[in-house]
Amino acid sequence: MARTSLPARERSLLPTDEPLSLLTRTGEPVADPVLDMPGDDVLLELHRKMVVGRRFDTQATALTRQGRLAVYPSSRGQEACEVGAVLALREQDWLFPTYRDSVALVTRGVPAGETLTLLQGGWHLGYDPYEHRVGPQCTPLATNTLHAVGLAQAASLKGEDTVALVLVGDGATSEGDTHEALNFAGVWKAPVVFLVQNNGYAISVPMSKQNAAPSLAHKGVGYGVPSVLVDGNDPAAVYAVVRDAVRTAADGGGPTLIEALTYRVEAHTNADDATRYRDADEVAAWLDRDPVDRIEAYLTSKGLLDDARRAAVTAEAEAFAASVRDVMNTDVEVDPAELFAHVYAEPTRQLQEQAAMLAEELA
Repeated sequence: MARTSLPARERSLLPTDEPLSLLTRTGEPVADPVLDMPGDDVLLELHRKMVVGRRFDTQATALTRQGRLAVYPSSRGQEACEVGAVLALREQDWLFPTYRDSVALVTRGVPAGETLTLLQGGWHLGYDPYEHRVGPQCTPLATNTLHAVGLAQAASLKGEDTVALVLVGDGATSEGDTHEALNFAGVWKAPVVFLVQNNGYAISVPMSKQNAAPSLAHKGVGYGVPSVLVDGNDPAAVYAVVRDAVRTAADGGGPTLIEALTYRVEAHTNADDATRYRDADEVAAWLDRDPVDRIEAYLTSKGLLDDARRAAVTAEAEAFAASVRDVMNTDVEVDPAELFAHVYAEPTRQLQEQAAMLAEELA
């Protein structure tokens, strides 16, 4: 059915045919009838946080090769999604990330050492979620969508001015939890923003084998949730889209589903061989759309970014990476018995038996 033949209600829920953008691949501004270009201060902060986030990401990847991290899912190439979305949040809002969103956590203010505790193999949650208003990094796909809707709806019922932003990948939209979360967010008009980072692959499975819809954003119409398609490598556009969705949710307008088209430059994790399911030409094509290069070109053309400021940001990123190394190169004492702590308020017989077995093996 053609878009123009749809009733007005359905038409208003659909995304645009082309992703919204404010910057071209080479950093020229795009006049968009819907989005406003963020202010200069916001653009400079987007650049600074993305440079620091990328350096953090490369440092964490290096730590896996040194055995300091058990695993690390890189988000290189997705910095516009992670930084742009987080900077659009207000202090009182909540973030519900996945295992790939460590840069988002660091941008939100979670200390790097606490962010990496999960991936180091320590505690499942290494930070205080209430201090930073950041939910646990979920490793099962899409479970965080339900957590976000639950928190947002509860906040709404209590009269709190709180919006929940949940980050998921494209593969998570194939999970039942996403269906349930979108359905009830639409029914309740819960103050939730769903941001799908469509990076092309669910581990090694391409989009063509996991989705039959015209786009992932089109799925929102089935739940009565307005949907937006945005260039996920355009930090200005991602920030503007999420900012507007947060405002809508805070004003009682209900949820928004955003699909950000981006790309995972690195493998799924350091345990994955991406050359088995994609070729080098595909990766190279996406490197030409690099989000950091794009905003640097725009800021430089406007005279907002010169060599001195660029050097200062680079130095800040290097200092941050050094602090990450210091934290992660410090050995920590781990008590294996803690594996069984806090699972249940009253441990089951089976859990007690497993704990006793481990204690015997370690004795």
